Amino acid sequence: MTTRYITSVSRIPKLSAEEKNEIGQVEHWFSFKASEYYLSLIDWSDPFDPIRRLIIPDPGEIEEEDGDMDPSGESTYTVASGLQHKYARTGLLLVSDQCGGLCRYCFRKRLFVEGADEVSPDVTEGIRYIRKHPEVTNVLLTGGDPLMLPTTQLREIIEEIRRIDHVQIIRIGSKMPAYNPMRISEDKELLALLKQYSLPEKRIYLMSQFTHPREITSEAEKAINALLSAGVMVLNQTPILRGINDSSEVLAELFQKLSFMGVSPYYIFQCRPTHGNHIYAVPIEESYRIFEEARSTVSGIAKRARFVMSHATGKIEITACTKEYVVMKYHQAADPEEMGKVVVCRRNPSAYWFDDYVSIVDECLLSSVDDRRNDLMASAPPEADTLSE
Repeated sequence: MTTRYITSVSRIPKLSAEEKNEIGQVEHWFSFKASEYYLSLIDWSDPFDPIRRLIIPDPGEIEEEDGDMDPSGESTYTVASGLQHKYARTGLLLVSDQCGGLCRYCFRKRLFVEGADEVSPDVTEGIRYIRKHPEVTNVLLTGGDPLMLPTTQLREIIEEIRRIDHVQIIRIGSKMPAYNPMRISEDKELLALLKQYSLPEKRIYLMSQFTHPREITSEAEKAINALLSAGVMVLNQTPILRGINDSSEVLAELFQKLSFMGVSPYYIFQCRPTHGNHIYAVPIEESYRIFEEARSTVSGIAKRARFVMSHATGKIEITACTKEYVVMKYHQAADPEEMGKVVVCRRNPSAYWFDDYVSIVDECLLSSVDDRRNDLMASAPPEADTLSE
């Protein structure tokens, strides 16, 4: 089960000296990490290989001063050490500041810089908060990657949560099934732990992060099968990313492969505008087109995913595009009063984030109401004018 991790591009033999020097400049800003297993999936003869783009630093990450280190305003919702409480029924525990690989598009880059202190392996304060809030029915363990913790430490955390009666679901956010699937399939103690606490009435969910169909190898399938056999429910989420999965054919293949092995596609995210992420981002309306074209070619089970933005105000689902408008809905909201709210905006092909639409939201809502009123009046019979006076 021992896996070797590489934390400097200078130690990757497949890269030329020139490439190492160029990429090394990025490492001064954003860290690099990958397992030998994951690097073996790269086709090094292809400079545009999607797996390479996903894990190997790109000079474009530091060419622009763009983005925010906390684009979803997570710090706003930190209520205890290592605990965020943004949505009423969900508590989010940051339990690890380590990952099996560092995604170039990571939205929590701030956790991997010197002096970062948001993560708290000691969950005492967070557990105390959750125990006092009966509205919290599910807890998400994230970070970093919780499966980077020793299994004994993960057991302590899960056991503490399982002692809270009102918490029904435990979720584990992890890219280990892609980055290092052997961490799962070869750890009998981990699988026994998951089986012990993923109960018929209180399941454990693993939120996998397969981003490209080539990550679904025989080793990954073995890890997923081990999780399912342990009674764990597995859902998948990934952003749409330029040069990685920004193709309806690739996304459809990902949906299909996931559904074939028993993993339900859950969320497709709009890439968050984190500092250094712009070269991986796809405009919202283009992302929506890719998403819908992919869904149109797969079965009902494979098309369960929703296309959403994790905005500071909530999880905003992009539900439709007309010739003039984009229709969005609050799938989750930090303010309960906003839950289910529909927002209609004039289309903006250059929009990468909800904030790019904000300045015209009210205008759009008023315009669409006025347009509809005018249409109705224009089509009304003549006597309607008399009746309206």
